[in-house]
Amino acid sequence: MSRILVVDDEESIRFTFDSFLSDEGYEVTTAADYDEAMGRLLEKDFDLIFMDIVLGGKTGIDLLQEVRKRELHCPVVMITGYPNVETASGALRSGAFDYIYKPVNQETLLHTAVMALQYKTLQDENEKYRLNLEAIFRSVKDAIITVDKDMVVLEVNEAAENICGINRSFIGKTLGAFQTDCIYKCLDTLRETITKKKAVEVYRTECIHNGRFRQVVSINTSPLLDSKGEFSGAVMVVRDETRLNDLERNLRERRQFHHIIGQNKTMQKIYSLIEDLADVQTTVLITGESGTGKELVAEAIHYKGIRSSKPLVKVNCSALSESLLESELFGHVRGAFTGAEKDRTGRFQRADGGTIFLDEIGDLSPGMQLRLLRVIQEKEFERVGDSTPLKADVRVIAATNQDLAEKVRLGEFREDLYYRLKVVELALPPLRERRDDIPFLTDYFQQKFNNKFNKNIIAFSQEVRKRFMDYAWPGNVRELEHAIEHAFVTAHQNTITVDRLPLSFHELAEEITPLTKHETESGRDTLLDALKKTGWNKSKAARLLGINVRTIYRKIEKYNIKTEEI
Repeated sequence: MSRILVVDDEESIRFTFDSFLSDEGYEVTTAADYDEAMGRLLEKDFDLIFMDIVLGGKTGIDLLQEVRKRELHCPVVMITGYPNVETASGALRSGAFDYIYKPVNQETLLHTAVMALQYKTLQDENEKYRLNLEAIFRSVKDAIITVDKDMVVLEVNEAAENICGINRSFIGKTLGAFQTDCIYKCLDTLRETITKKKAVEVYRTECIHNGRFRQVVSINTSPLLDSKGEFSGAVMVVRDETRLNDLERNLRERRQFHHIIGQNKTMQKIYSLIEDLADVQTTVLITGESGTGKELVAEAIHYKGIRSSKPLVKVNCSALSESLLESELFGHVRGAFTGAEKDRTGRFQRADGGTIFLDEIGDLSPGMQLRLLRVIQEKEFERVGDSTPLKADVRVIAATNQDLAEKVRLGEFREDLYYRLKVVELALPPLRERRDDIPFLTDYFQQKFNNKFNKNIIAFSQEVRKRFMDYAWPGNVRELEHAIEHAFVTAHQNTITVDRLPLSFHELAEEITPLTKHETESGRDTLLDALKKTGWNKSKAARLLGINVRTIYRKIEKYNIKTEEI
C-alpha cells in the first residue's frame, strides 16, 4: 500500500484529499503546517507528498527544499490556489514532480497520484541499480576507469587510486593531460580501442607511478556503448599482477611473458634478464636461430621499460642495399641523390626517446658498421647529403642469427662494434632444446587461430602431438606457428589430425635413411665424422650421408653431440 502525505492549512482540502485517496486504497496522512509536516516526515517514509505552496509562516517551497536536502526519494506535487506560469515554473525549478490547482478535481487528483507513484517506482528501480553498480565498483579489486571519445574521464572506482593513482577528482578531465608521477602506458591501449572500436588486451606490462617502479599490471580496454548501442568511449580495467608476477618469478614457472610463450628453465632465465634490462639503457644483442622470437624479446624489453611510451622502430638490415639502408636509418636531404625529391626523416630520428631494433645486424656492410658505431658512441648522426649533426637519444637493440664472433675472426664484422653491441647478450634457445614448451605453444596457437579464422578446433590428435615432439624444428617457433596455421586452414573437423599437417610431417613418419641403420655405437661415430668433414654444416652433412637435415638435428640431440667434440 502506497503512503501519501497531504500538507495544507485548509481542513476542507485535507479532508477532500484524504477521502478521495483513501477510497483508492492509499494510506493517507495529513498535516496542517510546515512544522507538523516535518514531524510526520520524521515518523515514517512516504511514497508521495501533496503540499500547498502557501503554509502560513513558511511556504511549500521551503518544505520542498527540506525534502530534497534530506534526500527523501519521493515525488512532491504542489497545490496552488493562484495558478499562473511563474508559480508553476518556480515549483518545478525547485524540484516538484507536478502541480495541481484548487479547487481539486477528483479525476485530476487520482490521475496525478498514479503518475507520480509510477515515477516513484521507476526512480526506486534506478536507485537500486545505481546502488548495485556502486557496490560492484567498490568490491572489484581491479581499477575501472571509463572515458569518453575525447579521453575525458567519466567514472573511476576506488581501486583505481591504489593501482593507478587516479581518483574521482580526475572526473571531467582529460586522462594524461595533467602532471602526475604516472607515465600513462594505458593511454595507447585506450586510444587504440577508441580509434578502432575494438577490445585490446595488454598482458603484464610494467607501469610506473608514485615511485612504484616494479608494478606489473594487465590492461584490458573495451568499447563503451550508450543506451542506444552507439559507441561513446571506452572502459579500461587494470589488474595489479605484481604479487603474482613476483611469485612466478621466484618459482620460475611463468608460462607467458609479454607475448613470449614458454616455461622452460632457459626461458625463465630470459624472462628475468628482460626485466633486468628493461630500465637499464644499455645496448642489447639478441642471438638465436631464425624463428626463435628475437623480435618479441626486443618488444618485451622496450615495452617493459621507461621508454615504452616512446616509439619502437624496427629495421631489417638485410632487406635493403647499403645506400638505401643508410637513407632509411639516418634520413636524407632533398637532392642528396637521384630521386631524393624531398627531405626524409630517418629511423634513428623517428626513434628519438625510444628504441630502435636492428634485425639481421650481421649483414651490415663495413661502411654502415662504422656509421652505426658512431651513433652508439656519440648519440649523433648526419643525414645523407647533409653535414649538420643531429642528436638522437635512442636505445639500440640488435639481433642476428649469425655467429658474429666468427665474423669478427674472419674480418667481416668490426670488433669494436661487436663489443659495443654485446654489452649484454641474450641468447635464445632453438625450439628443439625446449621441447617441453611445445605443448604450451601449441595450445596458444590453437586459441589464436580459432579467433583468427572463427573456428572451433578443440584438440590436436595424439599422433599430431607426437609428431610435434619428434620433429627437429629447423624453423623453430615460427615454423610451429605456420604448421598449425596450415592445419587450421585445411581442417574441416574440430580435431587436427596428421593429414592436415604440412608435407614435411608426413615425410617424418616415412623417413628411412642410412643413419637409421646404425642405431648402435657406430651411429654416433658416423654422424660425428660427417659433421667434422663439413665443418659442422648440418645441411652439407645431411647431403653427405644422404639423409634429411631434420634427421641430422634429431640425431645430434639423440646422441647428445656438442660443438666442442668437432
